[in-house]
Amino acid sequence: MTVISRIQNASVPTGFQDTTPSPVPSPSGQKRRYGDFATFTDALDYAAQGTAGFNIYSGRGILLEALPYATLREQAREMALRLLALGLKPGDRVGLIAESDGDFARIFFGCQYAGLVATPMPLPVAFGGREAYLATIRGMIETSDASAVIIPDLIAGWTDDITAGFNLKFGGSPAQLMEYPAPARPLPKIKPDALSYLQFSSGSTRFPKGICVTQRSGMANAHSIAHDGLQVRETGDRCVSWLPLYHDMGLVGFFLTPMTCQLTVDLLPTREFARRPHVWLDLISRNRGTISYSPSFGYELCARRSGSADIDLSCWRVAGIGGDMIRPHILEEFGERFASVGFDARAFVASYGMAEATLAISFSPLGQGIRTDTVDLRHLETEGVALPSNDPSHSLRTFVLCGRVLPGHDIQVRSAKGKVLDDRRVGTIYVRGPSLMSGYFRLPTESAEALSSTGWLDTGDLGYMVDGQIVVTGRAKDLIIINGRNIWPQDLEWCAETEIDTLRSRDVAVFSIEEDDHEKVVALVQCRATTPEARAALSEQVTGLFRRLHGVDVRVVLVPPHSLPQTSSGKLTRAKAKTMLLSGAFNAPAETASAA
Repeated sequence: MTVISRIQNASVPTGFQDTTPSPVPSPSGQKRRYGDFATFTDALDYAAQGTAGFNIYSGRGILLEALPYATLREQAREMALRLLALGLKPGDRVGLIAESDGDFARIFFGCQYAGLVATPMPLPVAFGGREAYLATIRGMIETSDASAVIIPDLIAGWTDDITAGFNLKFGGSPAQLMEYPAPARPLPKIKPDALSYLQFSSGSTRFPKGICVTQRSGMANAHSIAHDGLQVRETGDRCVSWLPLYHDMGLVGFFLTPMTCQLTVDLLPTREFARRPHVWLDLISRNRGTISYSPSFGYELCARRSGSADIDLSCWRVAGIGGDMIRPHILEEFGERFASVGFDARAFVASYGMAEATLAISFSPLGQGIRTDTVDLRHLETEGVALPSNDPSHSLRTFVLCGRVLPGHDIQVRSAKGKVLDDRRVGTIYVRGPSLMSGYFRLPTESAEALSSTGWLDTGDLGYMVDGQIVVTGRAKDLIIINGRNIWPQDLEWCAETEIDTLRSRDVAVFSIEEDDHEKVVALVQCRATTPEARAALSEQVTGLFRRLHGVDVRVVLVPPHSLPQTSSGKLTRAKAKTMLLSGAFNAPAETASAA
């Protein structure tokens, strides 16, 4: 059970709307502009002239608040006055624990109009417990040197623990913030090179890094996403999202970008998605949504759980995948499951991005569905070459092509010595362009390590090029090197989760540790079996599978369900899992098994 499920749900949004709302319509009634603005405030000023906006839904798909951009602009400017009246000054950071609601929108854009730096922070959805969550949030507050922290009613009982010891001008709920006056005063002129917000990378835990996104870089990425990646249409498009607003894919992809091109967005709460994933599909069907994204696991949840058959997904033209390594077999299952209700697998759009690039780096071509590249795994592991193969007698690995780099940006795959590699040679991915961060907040050494003087960002990802498209093979820091072989942990994790019926997605974490001067591969496996015999059988099954299909001896450690750590965006974090193992978190005899 996650922390959030033990907290009483907030029933209604704070604020401005007391009657039953009517949803904001899809048409904006104005000429479409594709993020060609200098700042987010300029973009909202224009969007406010039309009729598009945000619709805020409950986890059951009930409309809680309709927020046209015209209303949002008015309320955000009032919020800007209120924030400045607290004594905050342009450039100060405002921590904003992000519920997917109108309050987040009002305060985020209030920060934009006030020249403050919004700093979205996660809800405790993906954390292992209260103390782990509090440590993470307090680390973010300290790193950003926040002057105010807004805490939703959902976790209002934790406010004192979150804010204790910090010299804040405000620490409390949106409702409490609304009690402060908003005296009239001139709002500052927002400049393109000013910081818009700090984005904490999804893996941030004890030592979080705040990614600096300026108005200029944010707008550059929003323009590229809307105009080139999604190719937003003049009429007819509408977005639907359950993605967290504290993560770049939700914040930029389905909060900022739609506003900059005057699209209406239907927002569902992230915290309830796993319990009711089909509400996402129901809302797409009901409101005729055309653009929506998810990591692979979101599609997997929908494909594996029964839901309403009375839906029509023929409207969905961009079914995007991002946020983690893409698992093609999951998308195949989803496509087969929902073909009967109009879903067209050609709507799948693979993409590649990261918060250090604001969000998007590349998009695969629209209307083609997923394109894969199957290669000989042995050549990949021993030579670093992605050699095409369909020989069933060989060990194979299938990767997804993630498209061409966005216009105005450059991408390269380099060797360890910095040489640009030919197609199908695996190396580190570097990108350059107007969407990149200006650096990590107040971390000059880390910024210089990531960003070169010529503007190239070391993504930390490994991959290769094929016919101008990028293929991502994994994170460099996760790579396991055994006897001259480069082993990707995803290969072992996905193999176990696919071949063993009792295992589900994100049930396995694989990494290496130093043991007796040798590198040893460890697999943490979430086990639901309760008898010693069943546990021993699972351990032997995983061990035998890795030996037979991958030629790797692995120490298997069985751990309780829901115990493997995730990032704030729901991705498995192998580094934290490794730390937990080495610190003794999984040493209880009832939870551990070894079958090396």
